Amino acid sequence: MQSDTLRAATWMVGSVLSFTSMAVAGRAVSTSLDTFEIMLYRSCVGILVVLTLAFSTGKWRQITTRNLPMQVLRNMTHFTGQNLWFLAITLAPLAQVFALEFTSPLWVLVLAPLILGETVRRVQLAVAAVGFAGVVLVAQPFSGTMSIGLLWAALAAVFFALTNLLTRRLTRNETVTGILFWLTSLQLLFGLITAGYDGDIALPTTTTAPWVILIGLAGLCAHWCLTNALRLAPASTVMPIDFVRLPLIAMIGAVFFAEALEPMVLLGGGIVFAAAWANLRLSRRA
Repeated sequence: MQSDTLRAATWMVGSVLSFTSMAVAGRAVSTSLDTFEIMLYRSCVGILVVLTLAFSTGKWRQITTRNLPMQVLRNMTHFTGQNLWFLAITLAPLAQVFALEFTSPLWVLVLAPLILGETVRRVQLAVAAVGFAGVVLVAQPFSGTMSIGLLWAALAAVFFALTNLLTRRLTRNETVTGILFWLTSLQLLFGLITAGYDGDIALPTTTTAPWVILIGLAGLCAHWCLTNALRLAPASTVMPIDFVRLPLIAMIGAVFFAEALEPMVLLGGGIVFAAAWANLRLSRRA
């Protein structure tokens, strides 16, 4: 049990690094491509990688339609959340966007018993509440300077929580290869429809193409890591580790995008770190 929890934590670290890279790349192309176009090209890169790996390793047989309705529901949920997230990082400071996104583990803790039937102890809910308090300190919602981007980030967090819970259900009888195939193929379809609704789809340039490729690879890697983490441990255990992204993206925002590194970011990030660590410790003792 402890070994599985530690392995799940390791996979989540990979997910953290991948999602952070995707945020930086998304910010870099945000002035040239809209969110639907970003999702379209991200899925194009992803489906090529997934199919290459599936056929080169013989795992293409793991791609089935037995859970197709659940796959569609999961990917509609994720596609919505991801578009809101890309929109948020173009409108608000990265640290604040991530801070509000990090309410997702709290939603996971609340929704896991309803959707997955998982047992969540009161002490875990208390730890999550402490983490949420740290997030509020970072986001500073009552400062009078909130942008609409923070609202989109908050909504994205709810959709991400639902996505994580649906992923947990799928991992009961679906392989990682199957999940990632449907992730990339369905969202390629969704992206094509939404990006082309106005009859105008912007193409990547020599400047934006490397960033688009990074978005595709980082997004795929993030979901590979996340799916493996959720296979090894309950969603309510592994998702709080995602809080690690907060101080990391705060530093990146300050260094590369001249975003202010507020003392509240450091204080709130410390509280969030402590809450994530405490939840991991509690889960390993269970």
